[in-house]
Amino acid sequence: MKKQLAILGSTGSIGQQALEVVRRNPQRFGITVLTAHSNYLLLIQQALEFKPLVVVIGCHGSATMVREALEKTGIEVLAGNKNLEKVVTLPEIDQVLVALVGIAALTPLVAAIKARKSIALANKEALVVAGEIVMRLAREYEVPVLPVDSEHSAIFQCLQGEQSGSVEKIYLTASGGPFYGQSLQSLSLVTPQQALRHPNWNMGSKITIDSATMMNKGLEVIEARWLFDLEPHQIDVVVHPQSVVHSIVQFTDGSMKAQMGLPDMKLPIQYALAYPERIAAHFGRFSFMDVPSLTFASPDEEAFPSLKLARQALLRGGNMPCMLNAANEVAVAAFLDRQISFVQIPEIIEQTMNKGVLIANPSLEELIETNSVAKNYAKEIIKSKEIQFV
Repeated sequence: MKKQLAILGSTGSIGQQALEVVRRNPQRFGITVLTAHSNYLLLIQQALEFKPLVVVIGCHGSATMVREALEKTGIEVLAGNKNLEKVVTLPEIDQVLVALVGIAALTPLVAAIKARKSIALANKEALVVAGEIVMRLAREYEVPVLPVDSEHSAIFQCLQGEQSGSVEKIYLTASGGPFYGQSLQSLSLVTPQQALRHPNWNMGSKITIDSATMMNKGLEVIEARWLFDLEPHQIDVVVHPQSVVHSIVQFTDGSMKAQMGLPDMKLPIQYALAYPERIAAHFGRFSFMDVPSLTFASPDEEAFPSLKLARQALLRGGNMPCMLNAANEVAVAAFLDRQISFVQIPEIIEQTMNKGVLIANPSLEELIETNSVAKNYAKEIIKSKEIQFV
């Protein structure tokens, strides 16, 4: 029987690539739910092709157009993000791919876990903000949380067949982004257009900027702590510009496993959707002759302090990673809008974290409130700078 999927965020980069995997494997996967925030035209196109039971458009103003376009198909059309929590509990669904951006993914993710749906997780913020709560619920409801990030998928694959407690350390690899090797001084002149030109990966604008600042890797460190039940000192980062080794596990006997392949997000997406099977794919194949030299280096935390800030947030714990994440979202948006410079992104994050009040054991409600408060702090800091970046 086909595995029935709900894809939350089907019009985004991950969602579109997931549907490409489904398109290539129609005998294995079916679509029950598709959701989008505002891209109603693409959602309509996807619905007409994959014929889900339900679609959800987050923007109420676009719901009428979606309903009119789909009225003869029998597809139910719902509007508003609140309905995400409803649709993930549908009995027809086997697995929920959470490909939403931001903390908005948290409540439907929790609802899906409580409905005992297998989770393919492509949202960083849920584990960064509430990793302890999410993974505790996953254990309680015996729900697998399968990582879709290439680095966490690599770690997950390397751990297959290994005994619990056998991990000594993991290494998350970082491409270094478009500015690898540049000094802090030269980064002060970076434009949004330059920052959006990632050398290896095709991603959305927010995550591409996070890769350029290395905040992406900092968030992944926090994610890995909860996904794999590791202590912060067991997680390291190495810069690997070729993006061929996606991550490495070092075991207690000193041996190491690395997962390798071309930098193509469809590979970890397919692995998560098909798990525990590994199914054939027609994606490109890596050749050592094409890339005869694989290099590794320590990250430059002076030029890219976001990684250091993420580690500090993880060590402080509680709601501090939530403060970090919220401030980063605001700062990245301000940079893309040319309100601040590239090097001011980590400055705003650090100032927001310093202004925030630590809650050691926050509830889900307190984390949602922290997210709102931190965003307001960050916006106030940006406004106070009164700097127009050109």
